[in-house]
Amino acid sequence: MIQPKYAGLIADAILIVHVAFAAFIVFALILIVIGGICKWNWIRNLWFRLLHLFAIVLVVLESWCGVICPLTDWEMRLREISGQDTYDGGFIAYWFQRLLYYDAPPWVFIFCYSLFGLVVIVCWIVFRPRRY
Repeated sequence: MIQPKYAGLIADAILIVHVAFAAFIVFALILIVIGGICKWNWIRNLWFRLLHLFAIVLVVLESWCGVICPLTDWEMRLREISGQDTYDGGFIAYWFQRLLYYDAPPWVFIFCYSLFGLVVIVCWIVFRPRRY
């Protein structure tokens, strides 16, 4: 059993990992597009591209299945143990709502995740990864 005094710190660490995961998905796609246009070889690295594809496929599948991300779930449980406030819904939906003051139904986020995933697949075709 995790002690309440450590639960908040672990929840914060999970939040940092979650933000890094989301940032990787978004910024990697931006770099893939820019790198494809500018002919940067490193954006065609197969392992980098597979990791990126796996990450967005995971997010899309979670949204289609109505599953809350395990990182969100773990963070919320730890915040409850520590006595901190929690939030409802998914991680991205919560922070987008909080940052943009936009209250959207779940289907909007499902659509956006799916569209983003489609763009990743299109980039996979247009800027094909290579084995080195």
